Amino acid sequence: MSASISDYFLIPSARGGDCRPSFARNIPTRWRYQKLRFPIAAMAPKEVLCVDSKVKNLLDSIKWDEKGLVVAIAQNVDTGAVLMQGFANREALEATFSSHKATFYSRSRSSLWTKGGTSSNYINVLDIFLDCDRDSVIYLGKPDGPTCHTGSETCYYTSVFDILEDSQKNKERLALTTLYSLETIISERKQEFETEQNRKPSWTRKLMHDNELLCSKIREEAEELARTLLDDEDGSRSASEMGDLLYHAMVLLKLKDVRMEDVLEVLRKRFSQSGIEEKNCR
Repeated sequence: MSASISDYFLIPSARGGDCRPSFARNIPTRWRYQKLRFPIAAMAPKEVLCVDSKVKNLLDSIKWDEKGLVVAIAQNVDTGAVLMQGFANREALEATFSSHKATFYSRSRSSLWTKGGTSSNYINVLDIFLDCDRDSVIYLGKPDGPTCHTGSETCYYTSVFDILEDSQKNKERLALTTLYSLETIISERKQEFETEQNRKPSWTRKLMHDNELLCSKIREEAEELARTLLDDEDGSRSASEMGDLLYHAMVLLKLKDVRMEDVLEVLRKRFSQSGIEEKNCR
């Protein structure tokens, strides 16, 4: 039976008892076992944390620097966005394992800190990844709100290329993947559509003005995508038609104020459920 790291963390029950490592199947009745991976659970600060030898061995295998630290990067599980970068020591990783809240080590304050401890904008960690050299980690999780102290979604919003092209340019621009760059452009067109700014012709704004046209294009592109399979067309043709369908669907989603992140979250939550079962529950 496979197990996550948090399977090896045990929290004593109210009746107490000596701290001993154990697998879930061997937990004595006086122990209250919490599997913290799904759903995310918080742990009271003063609860005793017992670490199984497997976790100890894993932590021993990490290549801590001379100060006992590794780089810790937080990444949005749904968008792939790099949210922030900090440092973690052994205790910070142990705290993250048990609480599933991204926890770091502050070099300036020489103490642990949990992202969101002040703002409540926690990063709920669903998994942790080590790099190939085991000298850095990724906290893969879902943020409760903006990650940056400035209020920005992520801490990465300054493009070096923008600065090099125009030293006077001070426009903030999030580091986005192709999908979310497209969503941003569609959002800008929606704002122009609502404020009647920018009279320059735009296909996106035209679609937003005409629901019937937009819906007809979605049906048209879906049919053309299906035809690439039925007519045994080249894979590049399927990719092109999927691109068209995705773009038009994203325009509809923007009109409904639905983010692609919301869609991807729905899909992620279906991973552990059979597609047949999911359809039967609708």
